Amino acid sequence: MKKNLKKLAVLGLSLAMAVGLTACGGEGGGSSDGLKITNVSYDPTRELYAEYNEAFKKHYKEEKGKDVEIIQSHGGSGKQARSVVEGADADVVTLALEHDITLIEEAGMIEPGWLSKFPLDSSPYTSTIVFLVRKGNPKNLKDWDSLIADGVEVITPDPKSSGGAMWNFLAAWQYIKEKSGDNEAEMKDFMSKLYGNVTVMDSGARGATTTFVENGQGDVLIAWENEAINTLKEYPDDYEIVTPSISILAQPSVAIVDENAKKDGVVDLCTDYLNYLYTDEAQEIIAKNGYRPSNQEILNKYGDTFDLNVKLCTIQDFGGWNKAYEDFFADGKIFDEIYAK
Repeated sequence: MKKNLKKLAVLGLSLAMAVGLTACGGEGGGSSDGLKITNVSYDPTRELYAEYNEAFKKHYKEEKGKDVEIIQSHGGSGKQARSVVEGADADVVTLALEHDITLIEEAGMIEPGWLSKFPLDSSPYTSTIVFLVRKGNPKNLKDWDSLIADGVEVITPDPKSSGGAMWNFLAAWQYIKEKSGDNEAEMKDFMSKLYGNVTVMDSGARGATTTFVENGQGDVLIAWENEAINTLKEYPDDYEIVTPSISILAQPSVAIVDENAKKDGVVDLCTDYLNYLYTDEAQEIIAKNGYRPSNQEILNKYGDTFDLNVKLCTIQDFGGWNKAYEDFFADGKIFDEIYAK
């Protein structure tokens, strides 16, 4: 992460606008110098794909003898998925969670079975949810129950627009579920107190990081692990990472937007682009950018970067993403009920 987070946010908005305005070229057309694809991604992957795209372009030139132009768009994962459904010309999507890609599938733009098209349920990297606090941890925040104390100001994005925010919510819910012995009333009361302490709810994870880091608001940021790691790299004297006792295995997903890729004539290129995420070179780039590589050997190599002993629940503990979304995040369901209080 660079210190120009605000510039990156502006750039992300500009690129998102460009996606809606630019028709991507295909293998028989596109830019005059080569091929062009558009990757619509979510907020915290800006630095990852800036580096990965350069590596892939070099690889593709060496392997195929052709130049590739890659247009990148970033924003809250849910908003990005809706933008594709509404016409953003994405050839591939690399979003925060499976459900956001399912929305595009349900619109008829992605063919069924996409989850098994790439290895490991089309999840080339994972992450988890941690707390980013200011140096010295002045509020002594140790676990999820610390976040409901009076006077603690919490920053987290909005689950209605941010995939990372959904992972945040589910990690906290699992914590209180285990602590309370699955007492629903106690669980909802806990979550009401937690979100009652939220002072800023941005539309995406990167916006929440900007609020906490650049704008100096809040005592704690509930964050993607990679956002926290990269903030610590950039500001080693200003922040600390606190890993809660229970978190969640967050699995960002990737897919080809079949309707657009076929129209643009870039299906093979898109397949190569997403497959390359699983190579050793890409997995190293992934690790260096704070994401957990799917390659276990490379993940273990970065054991000093990631807490590999944290207890992680999974989306299967919630019945899978379709059920989790309907139970927690659909209109009028648990999140809305809790937040209304």
